Amino acid sequence: MKTTLLLLAVVGLAYSAVIKQHAHKIGSLRAKLIKEGTFGDFLAAQHLARAEFGGNAAVASQPFIDYYDDFYLGDIGLGTPYQNFTIVLDTGSSNLWVIDAACTTQACKGYPQSGYTKHRFDTTASSTFVKTSQPFVIFYGSGNCRGYISTDVLNLAGLVYPTQGLGVATSIADVFGQQPVDGILGLGWPALAEDGVVPPIQNLLDQLDQPIFTVWLDRHVKPQEDKLGGLITYGGLDKENCDAQVDYVTLSSQTYWQFPMTGFSIGSFSLNNRVEVISDTGTSWLGAPAAAVQGIVKATGAKFDWFNQLYTVPCTGNYPDMILTIGGKNYPIPSTEYVLDLELGKGNCALTLFDMQGGGFGPDWILGDTFIRSYCNVHDVGQGRIGFAKAHHTEI
Repeated sequence: MKTTLLLLAVVGLAYSAVIKQHAHKIGSLRAKLIKEGTFGDFLAAQHLARAEFGGNAAVASQPFIDYYDDFYLGDIGLGTPYQNFTIVLDTGSSNLWVIDAACTTQACKGYPQSGYTKHRFDTTASSTFVKTSQPFVIFYGSGNCRGYISTDVLNLAGLVYPTQGLGVATSIADVFGQQPVDGILGLGWPALAEDGVVPPIQNLLDQLDQPIFTVWLDRHVKPQEDKLGGLITYGGLDKENCDAQVDYVTLSSQTYWQFPMTGFSIGSFSLNNRVEVISDTGTSWLGAPAAAVQGIVKATGAKFDWFNQLYTVPCTGNYPDMILTIGGKNYPIPSTEYVLDLELGKGNCALTLFDMQGGGFGPDWILGDTFIRSYCNVHDVGQGRIGFAKAHHTEI
C-alpha cells in the first residue's frame, strides 16, 4: 500500500489558518492473519518476544497501542528537501519518530508479507538535520523503538516548523515491521513526551486560527479495505463531517487526552462510579476494566475465542447500545460500531473490546477508534478540554 501526499485546504491568513489533513485507514493485520488462520501463532510469537525482552520492561508512560488492527495514517515531510513518511496520527502519545535509513533489519525495511516497503529517513540528505547525543527509547504495549534525538524541518499538512525535535529510530520491534507505517506522530500533551521533546502540535499552535484540532474517523463496513478513513482539521471545527453541537468536558490530566467518565451501561448492566478515561486514536478498540468487560459479555452473549484472543458474537444478532456518560451527557455506541466482521467464519463477528488488566496505574478505560468513529473529538489545547460531536457516516 502506498499513500499519496495529503490533500491540503488552507483557509484564512497566511500565518493563521485552518488546515485539513485526510487520514488513510489501513488494512487490519488482525483480520488478515485471522483469515489465514495464523493469528494465534502470531500472538504466541509476540508474547515470547516480550518475555525474552524482559517481560515487565515494556511498562512505561504510553498506553496500549493496538498495531494488530485498523488505525489511521497521515503523511508528513521531514528535512530539506522534504522526505515523505507515512505515520500513525496518535492522540495517545506525544513524540514524533521515524526510522533511520541506517537501520537495515528486516523490521526497519518492512516484512515482505506486509506488502509495504518502509520509507526510512536519510539524515545525510537533509541540509537542516541536526543530530544530538541524547538517546531515546519508547515502550508501547505492542513493542518498542530506540535510537537518538535530533531536530529538523517538519511539514505537517502544510504547517511548517523548522526545528522540530524527533526520534530517529535505529531499532524497532518486529511487530512494527508487519505494518505499513514509517513511524508515529504523537498529538498528546508535553507532559507525556519522552526526553523533554516538545510535541509537534504545541510548536504549530501559533499558525492556527484557534488552538484546537478536530478528529473525524469514518466507518467502513469492510474494515480491511484501504480507504480514506477520516480527517483531522487543525485550527478549527469540522462542520462537514460532525454535528454543530459540541459538548465539552474539562481534562482531568494534561498528559493523555484524559477526562472523567461517570457512568457506563449496556442492556441491564450498569456502572455508576467515576473513572478516568482517555481518548486515543492510536488504539483501535475499547479498553475496559474486567467488571465492564464481563458486563458487556453477559449483555451480548459473547464467547471468548482463545486462539484469536477476542470475544465473538453472531454477526446477525440484535445487540444493545453501549452508553457512556461523560460530563452529564450520554453517548450511545451502537452495535454497528462495536460488532466487527473480521471474517472469523461460522457467522461470527468480533466485539471491539479488550480487558485493560490494569494494575492501578494510568487510565481505567481507553476509548479508542470504536468511540471516536461514533463521536468527532475536538481537542481544545487552549482551554484544556475535549469536546464531542456526533459523527456523520455514509456506510452505516
